[in-house]
Amino acid sequence: MGGNQRVIVGLTGNMGCGKTAAALMFAGHGFRRLDSDQLVREVLLPDQEVASAIREKFGSSCFTEEGRVRRDRVAARVFADAKALNWLENLLHPRLFVIWRQKFAEPGVSWIVEAPLLFEKRLENWFDSLVCVTADFPQQIRRLEQRGIPPDLARQRLAKQLPLEEKCELADFVLLNDGSLDFLRRQVDLVVQKLQPVR
Repeated sequence: MGGNQRVIVGLTGNMGCGKTAAALMFAGHGFRRLDSDQLVREVLLPDQEVASAIREKFGSSCFTEEGRVRRDRVAARVFADAKALNWLENLLHPRLFVIWRQKFAEPGVSWIVEAPLLFEKRLENWFDSLVCVTADFPQQIRRLEQRGIPPDLARQRLAKQLPLEEKCELADFVLLNDGSLDFLRRQVDLVVQKLQPVR
């Protein structure tokens, strides 16, 4: 996807579906990858203004001795409290969108953007095409366990996300990720062929 032709693709799917694996395959086709969760983790949470707001809201127990936000403790708080989750999203998302806008302004760059809450937060208008990665529920739970997330917590977090069936209906393309990485790669190859660059 080079030259002046560019396309901005939103990649979504629920936890444990394999969004990152798919995004890396798009990157192999020349897309630049933007991982929203990584931006939150590495850019926004260390930001002094963000950290101060989190400390004021949730207290010092959500911080390490070095002053870094403990994402596990913040997650435990917000996934058990819808109002707290809404507060955190209102803190982080506007700042995230500023970064997106800056990135998308770069001329001639095609982007693959991992956005787990793309449909939940009605972000469709940011993107030229929408791709949903899907996997069956037991597979999602297994993958999340492998990441160290207990099954009960995994189910709790998944319950906060829009059902995969709805996301698949809303997406332009659906990638099935219950099989091998090679199977996923062949699907990504086909999607890339079909994407119409913005002119």
